[in-house]
Amino acid sequence: MSQYIPLIRRQASRLRLSGIGGNIPNLIREAEQNSPSYDEFTHSLFAFEIKGREAKQLMMRTKLARLPLNHDLDSYDFNFSSGLSASQLNQLRELNWLDQCYNIMFSGPSGTGKTYISAGLCYDALQRGYKAYFRGMNDILATLRLKELTPTAGKEFKRLSEAQLIVIDDVMTLPLGREDGNRFFVFLNQIYETTSFIITTNKSPAEWARSVDDETLATALLDRLLYKCQLIQLQGKSYRMQNRKTIF
Repeated sequence: MSQYIPLIRRQASRLRLSGIGGNIPNLIREAEQNSPSYDEFTHSLFAFEIKGREAKQLMMRTKLARLPLNHDLDSYDFNFSSGLSASQLNQLRELNWLDQCYNIMFSGPSGTGKTYISAGLCYDALQRGYKAYFRGMNDILATLRLKELTPTAGKEFKRLSEAQLIVIDDVMTLPLGREDGNRFFVFLNQIYETTSFIITTNKSPAEWARSVDDETLATALLDRLLYKCQLIQLQGKSYRMQNRKTIF
């Protein structure tokens, strides 16, 4: 081993270049085999460091996003008829709507792919470098209740407040009390102009008023969410029931 490698490692550590410092023997060995020019070798060192940092950042963003297990839209089964065509899904995956701060609402019966598609779009956004999070409605409400009481909830609230995309799963599945409804409205009102939402729900917007203990509040919530929103109605039988597993 070259006498300079330990020195390079220490220098890389001081500069917080962990990718270069941890892989310098392999990088030098590869350069000896390929004989790049000085500028090519310098470029390759920094490119290696940047690639490693981006991979770590994606891993951290994905961990904080808390995606469900199934979220890779590259594996989407188009043989399952849900009312969403391949061209429509591919257009959604381009994320132009996210750059324009549009919302998407997936509505339909259980098992028609609302959560899977939403999580997949969230994962696509993470891979493009967006701050994106996947939360159930109960998770959002718990954070809003505790944000001033616990440090964990406070940090979570700060993350969500600075998000570029928030997926809220199962909105209005359970009745929403007036106090929680007001908290949710204040939260939406704070960020709806700078944050895109993907909403999944098994109820139509017209049914929301019966789920919220305040018709005026329900109207105000819908006003914020539907202002710039694409409603997508999914349909068909449950994918899980059609593809259910058996122990035999």
